[in-house]
Amino acid sequence: MTTSELPDLKLLQLFDLLYDVRSVTRAAEQLGQSQPTVSIWLGRLREHLQDPLFVRTPGGMTPTPQADALIGPCREILESLRRFSAWEISFDPATAKRRFRICMTDASHITLLPRMLAHVRAQAPGIRLEAARIDGNTERALESGEADLAIGHVPWLGSGMYQQQLYMQDWVCLANPGHPRVRARLTLKQYRSEGHVIIAAGTGAQLLEQALLREDIERDVVLELPGMLGLGSIIKSTDLIATLPRNIGETLARVNDIAVHSCPFPVDKFAVRQHWHAKYHHEAGNRWLRSVVADLFSSRG
Repeated sequence: MTTSELPDLKLLQLFDLLYDVRSVTRAAEQLGQSQPTVSIWLGRLREHLQDPLFVRTPGGMTPTPQADALIGPCREILESLRRFSAWEISFDPATAKRRFRICMTDASHITLLPRMLAHVRAQAPGIRLEAARIDGNTERALESGEADLAIGHVPWLGSGMYQQQLYMQDWVCLANPGHPRVRARLTLKQYRSEGHVIIAAGTGAQLLEQALLREDIERDVVLELPGMLGLGSIIKSTDLIATLPRNIGETLARVNDIAVHSCPFPVDKFAVRQHWHAKYHHEAGNRWLRSVVADLFSSRG
């Protein structure tokens, strides 16, 4: 059967309704059509299915055995179409069972993920969150649906992506509050002469490197870490200095009781955004997740 031979949706709706009401007149009223129009539709359906479907009796329009056999499949088709048309509003966070994968830096594991997790556990107990790295695979993962969102400074993501700015980030320096040479403020001279701990990865790291180059600052790097794990305790137990985006810097300072200083030279600010692929722009679950992120973090910074 070709597409042109498929019955119109209105004919299936008539069949479903007429099977219940057993009256062409009542079916026409409920469909908002004239009785002659509904009679014409019924004639088309009879011709298409090569069966009378309904015969007149004292008790009304009585279905034939063929109609009895077809009403189940007809209603399955109509229910499938209803589910199809309601797809956009079908996501209920209170009852949904689903995994969302979010690409983010390990700094976001500390600054964003705990708050997001608390909200999701309270509002959507059946949702499982999975944090993934931002790397060269992120764009492909968003396009394929393997990942739902990427949160961070990811200017290299290609076309086909939507984005929403959450907040701006500037830069701060962390130091031991009992540092023997850094007291009330960190000067540029001290920054040049002190030892540093640096993080190898980070979505804004390139901006810091550009600023160091611009200001002709060559840091004395004593320790390089692959991520944020252990950074707070290292700063607290040494005289090393770390330069970080404000959110992660202030969070580590609060947790580890270490000092936050203004960065003594200008570093370009950057926007933290959430990114998603255009294929999933209208998908109900993705829309819900994006609204959660925006509600929680768009006023920060």
